[in-house]
Amino acid sequence: MGVFDFIKAAGERLGIGGAPATSESKEVTPPPTAEQVQALVAKLNLAVDDIQVKLNGDTVEVSGTAASNEAREKAILAAGNIAGVARVSESITTPDGEAASTFYTVVKGDTLWKIAESHYGKGKGGKYTVIFEANKPMLKDPDKIYPGQNLRIPAL
Repeated sequence: MGVFDFIKAAGERLGIGGAPATSESKEVTPPPTAEQVQALVAKLNLAVDDIQVKLNGDTVEVSGTAASNEAREKAILAAGNIAGVARVSESITTPDGEAASTFYTVVKGDTLWKIAESHYGKGKGGKYTVIFEANKPMLKDPDKIYPGQNLRIPAL
């Protein structure tokens, strides 16, 4: 079980055309409903069974059983990268023995290449594809990340 912080003003706007909000946005986005969050996570087919979502203010509480730690982490990111969500509290069970990824919050000027070099080392920018693959299906294009978005950074 863990609690993960997100930037409330950044993320996908559910029910408002889906365009990402940024942390610099002045628009006030209403918090999502538990049903909207649960539908988004289910739509992404993240291999989390019996997923349950509750909303407590700007905190999303997610529970269920994930097929892997990767599926668990993707469910956390899917729930947290929604405008209006500041925190995800999760109690998703997973099989034992899988390594956890690092979570990273995108800042203005970041690219997946720069993020890969900062996490994997100088000259390893080409490993951005590992980060891109680790964040599918939430990321659909490696060039479309935005400030405030949280990403999984798996170990190499």
